[in-house]
Amino acid sequence: MGIELSLSNESKHREVMATGRVIPVQSRCVQCGICSFNCPIGIDVRRHAWMGEPIDDSHCLTCGECVWRCPRGALRFERTELFKREEA
Repeated sequence: MGIELSLSNESKHREVMATGRVIPVQSRCVQCGICSFNCPIGIDVRRHAWMGEPIDDSHCLTCGECVWRCPRGALRFERTELFKREEA
C-alpha cells in the first residue's frame, strides 16, 4: 500500500508541474536573485517577481528550482487551464 500511495503522490506532483506555472507573491520578494541564479534556462524570474507577473515564458520547464530555492517563499505553482483536456 505504501508504494501505491507514493506513486499516486508522484503522479499528482508531475501533473501539477506539467500543467502549472510559477506565480510570484510580489510583497514577499526582496530581490535577492536566488531564483534567477538557479533557473536552468536563465529566465529572469526576479524581474517577474518584482513586477508581480506570472512566469509565462514558453521556455520555462516548470522544474521548480526557483520555487524551492526562494528563501522567502515568494514563488508558488498555480495550475493553469492552458492544456486542459476536453471531456467528450
